[in-house]
Amino acid sequence: MKLHELRPAPGSKKPRKRIGRGMASGTGKTSGRGMKGQGARSGGGKGPYFEGGQLPLVRRLPFRRGFTNIWRVEYKPINVDRLQERFDDSDEEITPEVLIEAGLIKRSDKAVAILGDGEITKALTVKAHRFSKSAKEKIEAAGGSVEILPLS
Repeated sequence: MKLHELRPAPGSKKPRKRIGRGMASGTGKTSGRGMKGQGARSGGGKGPYFEGGQLPLVRRLPFRRGFTNIWRVEYKPINVDRLQERFDDSDEEITPEVLIEAGLIKRSDKAVAILGDGEITKALTVKAHRFSKSAKEKIEAAGGSVEILPLS
């Protein structure tokens, strides 16, 4: 096959419709615009917002209420029972990076919050961005310690 032999697939290229070129063309006289009316006129037709003079839908609906807090911090929650089943006392420190390696969270773009659902008996050193009151009490009661990481 050579460059000059290349052709588009048959039927993939259609000729341009030549409007207003006589009655024999099929789109002569009114050029596919019908007889009279707004659509037949030059510049005729209204935009998508126009509803025939009726108050448009976007103006009939109330404004969106409230606001979006741009400083909102989203946390990845992890319960203490998940730490209990995944880690041993011998583990050094449990940080967000260690949680990613263990498969408890997927990625570190969100802050980590430790919540107090379940029981914990192992003495673990946990570093996270936020602890619930019950989670902190349970970890410390088991002989572990908590350290709050700064939000970045």
